[in-house]
Amino acid sequence: MSNRYKYDVLIIGTGAAGLTAALMLPDNARIAIVSKSELMSGSTLYAQGGIAAVLDDDDSVASHIEDTLVAGAGLCHKDAVRWTVKNGKASIKWLIQQGVTFTKTETDETYHLTKEGGHSHRRVIHSADATGKAVSTSLNEKVRQRPNVDIFENRVAIDLITHRKLFLPGNRCVGAYILNRENSHVELFQARFVVLATGGASKAYLYTSNPDGASGDGIAMAWRSGCRVANMEFNQFHPTCLYHPQAKAYLITEALRGEGGKLLLPNGKQFMHRFDPRKELAPRDIVARAIDHEMKRLGADNLYLDISHKPADFIKEHFPTIYQGCLKFGIDITRQPIPIVPAAHYTCGGVITNKHGATDINQLYVIGEASFTGLHGANRLASNSLLECLVYAKAAADHIREHFDEVPPPPDAPQWDESQVTNSDEDVVLSHNWDELRRFMWDYVGIVRTNKRLQRAKHRVDLLSQEIREYYSNYKVTNDLLELRNLVTVSDLIICSAIQRKESRGLHYTLDYPKTLKTARDTILVPTNYLARE
Repeated sequence: MSNRYKYDVLIIGTGAAGLTAALMLPDNARIAIVSKSELMSGSTLYAQGGIAAVLDDDDSVASHIEDTLVAGAGLCHKDAVRWTVKNGKASIKWLIQQGVTFTKTETDETYHLTKEGGHSHRRVIHSADATGKAVSTSLNEKVRQRPNVDIFENRVAIDLITHRKLFLPGNRCVGAYILNRENSHVELFQARFVVLATGGASKAYLYTSNPDGASGDGIAMAWRSGCRVANMEFNQFHPTCLYHPQAKAYLITEALRGEGGKLLLPNGKQFMHRFDPRKELAPRDIVARAIDHEMKRLGADNLYLDISHKPADFIKEHFPTIYQGCLKFGIDITRQPIPIVPAAHYTCGGVITNKHGATDINQLYVIGEASFTGLHGANRLASNSLLECLVYAKAAADHIREHFDEVPPPPDAPQWDESQVTNSDEDVVLSHNWDELRRFMWDYVGIVRTNKRLQRAKHRVDLLSQEIREYYSNYKVTNDLLELRNLVTVSDLIICSAIQRKESRGLHYTLDYPKTLKTARDTILVPTNYLARE
């Protein structure tokens, strides 16, 4: 018999959003926090640059709001931007209280702030070039000290349990079925409140800066359960990932360009001045498209990022992680340029939520990269992502606290039924489909798009969806099957969203509609048809 667990709050995902929510929930709440692998395994761990917040007297909330709106290319929701930016300083103060050590200036009297692309001021607080690691480590230690929190590692969520799926009246989420990766048993988690903090979907692409777990699980589960999604066509490609045959998902932080790093062609010449007057500090979509354009124009496998003109001590002090990381691959960044390529980095769209992180389904919250709050618009401003995680995790926790005594225990749900399925002897189908999906998403739904490419992608994803549904119906679930199932779902959402947008805006650039329309509208998908065929 598989395990059955009952909690007040079930949190799926252990990046900054999930851990922050766990720490901000009331002490009397019994909390289960579920991690796909170890507790410190989300995308937060890999964040290098920092967290954007107004911390300097020369800066202002109005300026941070304006920079966010400009980067978002007309699609940011002003109320969400204002709400997030206004809560930035308090979020940083809370992190410091949790023990996060941020880099200070040489006098040790103030925190060192760096400037990244799209920002008009130095406002990115950081812990050298490993901010995500510092945040994850501190929050991880605090969560492990909480007696009301139970941690379940090496587990991957399969699907949410809702009143609709239990044939009960109402519109409520009451738990999830979760695969224990260590013993392959499916466990039943029931809860009064469910929080998805599962991250983005950049593993849909062949080249990505994200860890392996970024397979859009929360977005896909929420969509299958009846939640609307928005703006999935806006996939941010980080302009600079290390290009090396042995380097896997190694990001070169934007802060390196903020401190004077130059982008170079293979012949050593600069090129960004031809694309934007802000050069290397233009927003990420512009920089990524410029690099992609030059690589295709020249037939080059990669371009270069060079900071070797700065003093070696300066480089080692400000970028110790990148210095050591590149050195492992034989690249001394104090003496030579870094070979780079763009890579899928951040999902700007997601599950539609309000300012409390609440979704279309009662007692279901989505926070962090899996959510659509309206903050990022058509392009996320650098270092606003961790800020969003902190602000909306607190908002969700506060909302749960406010309604904690009103929500009854969840109704009983049936155990997972495996009586009609067998172990697969065709895992080659999964590996082939996984590879095909990520390649055609990169080729057809990447940095530059066309109608023809998107229609080709839609045809292929429909075939894959049918194959995966048949496979899912006949065989026992595995981690690879669940991730592929979710990636096919989110890829379909990305493609359908991209087809609907008949313009170029922010991160969505199409050769068939190169102009930006005067009126900015979100792309909202409603899952009615999808639910009908499930």
